[in-house]
Order: sequence, then structure tokens, then C-alpha cells
Amino acid sequence: MSKITITPAEGTWIVRAGGAVLGESSRALELAEGDYPSVIYFPREDIGMAFLEATDHKTTCPFKGEASYFSIMSKSKTYENAVWSYEAPIDDVNKIAGYLAFQIQEGVAIEQIP
Repeated sequence: MSKITITPAEGTWIVRAGGAVLGESSRALELAEGDYPSVIYFPREDIGMAFLEATDHKTTCPFKGEASYFSIMSKSKTYENAVWSYEAPIDDVNKIAGYLAFQIQEGVAIEQIP
């Protein structure tokens, strides 16, 4: 079993894609899982959902459940399946239900605001 911890992410976090700010939150959660880098999960209401388009892509994690995906529609580029969310996660990680996580890649960045 992979050890997962979910804690409030300290400070304020911002997510950008294609140069545009998609959202800013002081209510983000930090999920740490084993040796993987921590992932910041944003409350959906703190993200500009107009930039996101749901896709049919799904993945399943034995420790978190089924993830649904969104593509980011920026002015310059579409970032395919770059956002995921666990709508009905396994009970152990239910704090992240409905939150959004972003795949960091060229053009997509998550930063903590000092």
C-alpha cells in the first residue's frame, strides 16, 4: 500500500497555462504519495473553469480511485488531458474529491506566491 498524506498547502498557489493565470488559491491541498513529488490540488471554485474542457480520458489509481481529465484551452495551445480530478475518490483520500491537479509541462506551471 502506498502511503498517502494530504495536508493544507501552505501559502497561496497559482496555476498558469499558456501565459494566462487559470487560478489562485490559499485553500489548496498538498498530496504526498510515497517517493513521488508532491502534487498540489486546487479547489475547483478557485480555477477559471472556462479554460478547461472535460475529456473522455480516465485512469484508475489503486490508492485514489478513478480520475477524470480535462484539457486546458489556452489562446495559443490546447494542453490535452493536462488536468485531473477524483470526483469520487477512495475513502482514505476523500479530502481531494472534486479538487483539480495540473500536469506540469512546458507552458503549464504551478507556483507558490511568496
